[in-house]
Amino acid sequence: MRLSKARGALAVLCVVILFGWSVVPVSAATSPWRITKDHWSASDEKGFEEFVTRLGAEDCWSIDACMKSPANPYRHTDPKTAFMIDCADVPYFLRGYYAWKNGLPFAWQSTMQSSDGPRGDIRYSSGGNVVVGRSAVPATASGVSAVPLLFEIVNTVSTAMYRRNAMSDSRTMFTDTYSPRLDRAAIKPGTIAYDVNGHVAIVWRVEPGGRILIFSSHPDHTLSRSFIGREFLRTGPELGSIFQNWRPITLVGAKRMTNGTLVGGRIVGTPNADIPDFSLEQYVGNPPVNPTIWGMAKFVKDNEEMDFYTYLRSSVSMGELEYHPVDEVRAMMQTLCNDIHSRKQAIEISRNEGRTHLMSPPAKMPRNIYGTDGVWELYSTPSRDARLKTAFKEMHDQIREFVRMKETDAPRLNYAGSDLPGDMLKAYNEESAACVTDYKTTNGRRISLTIDDISRRLFKLSFDPYQCIERRWGATDPTELASCPDGPAKTRWYEAQQPLRNQIDRTYDVEMEYTVDQLERGPYGLESGRGVATAPEVDVKSWLESLTARASAMN
Repeated sequence: MRLSKARGALAVLCVVILFGWSVVPVSAATSPWRITKDHWSASDEKGFEEFVTRLGAEDCWSIDACMKSPANPYRHTDPKTAFMIDCADVPYFLRGYYAWKNGLPFAWQSTMQSSDGPRGDIRYSSGGNVVVGRSAVPATASGVSAVPLLFEIVNTVSTAMYRRNAMSDSRTMFTDTYSPRLDRAAIKPGTIAYDVNGHVAIVWRVEPGGRILIFSSHPDHTLSRSFIGREFLRTGPELGSIFQNWRPITLVGAKRMTNGTLVGGRIVGTPNADIPDFSLEQYVGNPPVNPTIWGMAKFVKDNEEMDFYTYLRSSVSMGELEYHPVDEVRAMMQTLCNDIHSRKQAIEISRNEGRTHLMSPPAKMPRNIYGTDGVWELYSTPSRDARLKTAFKEMHDQIREFVRMKETDAPRLNYAGSDLPGDMLKAYNEESAACVTDYKTTNGRRISLTIDDISRRLFKLSFDPYQCIERRWGATDPTELASCPDGPAKTRWYEAQQPLRNQIDRTYDVEMEYTVDQLERGPYGLESGRGVATAPEVDVKSWLESLTARASAMN
């Protein structure tokens, strides 16, 4: 299968909405893209980092809002338009936008070919994809109209672009990105984080303690902020996870006009060997192993062997990696708050724009609930909910690990208090109470939910856009659920989807096109496409309360 400039009617629709020029000629409303520099200098790259950092730090919840906010220094030069783009498009859009505003060259992969041949979804190919076509911004005397060109770029991009072999080094069909070294100089604002389960984010800040902050957009155009965690799976180099940096390019053979504009020439990509921070470290480990046995790689720093995610954080932190457990709990809770806030926006879009809750559900689920198109992609939340569940699970596991580290006097734990479970419980409760999300039931009653409330109903949250608002928020209390208008057919679907809600792993490579009868019959398991029988444990508050109660009883 090949992916080229046509991504189907939905993609075209999204891009028309993106730029809003279905009737008004774009060229009349926007400045041209003139190339005045033949390459991105160190100051250009630094400027791009600062641009991304400002967007990430802004209190905005869609790319459109961010681009129109004070975080974007170029906003006053933009046409009146709406920047409504999803996750895969964001890195290309921001890089292209910045290049346009600064007279820089830009090129992109225009066609990808799957290693699996003509069958299957190229976004989830088992052996990655190869570049078989490239395009670039034309270097012309008068420049080119920028918005239609950004239209073309966004219309080309999907997550298939990031699913490429990190060892690829073609001189002509080169990849847009390369695999960077794992350190603070290479993992920086603007670095792309690719989740092989079909999601793309951008690094906007690396904290002194090594936490890598990211933001990403979604099919409903909402923006979420989080940090790199175990939901970003480490794979072999053929699939391209996790980190990718933009490959340096040069416009060669161009003629400079008297006004400084470059005309003609061709784009040349810098080979991997000539990129100072190119490295396969995220695949081969340290000390390195053969990439073909990446699963056996070890990650050792200062004679200490670590798991990949600890090694990553240690490598990008300033100085020795230390965990301040109470601060870590607060940071994780605040990230969850952002995720819940973003989910609320998505549910409101589904309800107010899609109005899918008023529709009858289809006879079957999509071929795959995590990777699809149409109404389901726009208004369902299975991938978003899976990432939320993973974040709760990761916090649960990390808090338990902090207690274990305290009991074993682990050197990386920096805690001077006398009651770690009690202090973490206090932080949990304070952050939970500080983050209140509310929604209106069908009959207009307002329901307020803290983070802890969400935790307790986490696996009841419906991802199905055809379900009532009460079930989208996991209502089980008869009083709260009483206003849900769903009849027996929708209720049956909700109950049959419970194993899928129990599942936190996103399985894009299994068939899920089941009827409600087939869902009910099972069998269950990750490979079944029907979900799993039991949800993982995420209730860390109850566990901390049991520890503090036990300590009080002993005193």
